[in-house]
Amino acid sequence: MPEPHSPFAAAGAGASLEEPAREGSDRRTRPTPRLSRYSFFGGRRRAGGEGSFVDHYGRKLWLLLAWIGLMNVGDSFFTLWHLQEGAIELNPFAALLLRTGRIGFVLSKALLITIPLVVLCIHKNFLLARIGLWVAAGSYTLLLAYHIYLL
Repeated sequence: MPEPHSPFAAAGAGASLEEPAREGSDRRTRPTPRLSRYSFFGGRRRAGGEGSFVDHYGRKLWLLLAWIGLMNVGDSFFTLWHLQEGAIELNPFAALLLRTGRIGFVLSKALLITIPLVVLCIHKNFLLARIGLWVAAGSYTLLLAYHIYLL
């Protein structure tokens, strides 16, 4: 039988044994750092309020990041496809990257999207980062749809 001062005492015999909501201040001596040895693998801190850092990321976030990466690969593929068919690159920065060759273009473009995605992932509990992730996903999806339309 639970002790009278136990949080489960008033719950009764058939009640769930879920941990009660924590009240009061955070018991940790310091908040989760922006980057640590657990930032991407092995972390346990899943939840945090607005503006806090965690070291465990949810499935939805990983799917969104994978979607953006996949759309980036598709953009690279279709850019090279259209250029091979006689199109010209209107983006001056992409045109500069194309001077490095096909492999250089794809690798540079992948690296230039991966670094911001890592930053946005780390800052997932910040409103601006969440907006940035959804804008990137939407923009790349529309861009890929445009590439397909051009076929």
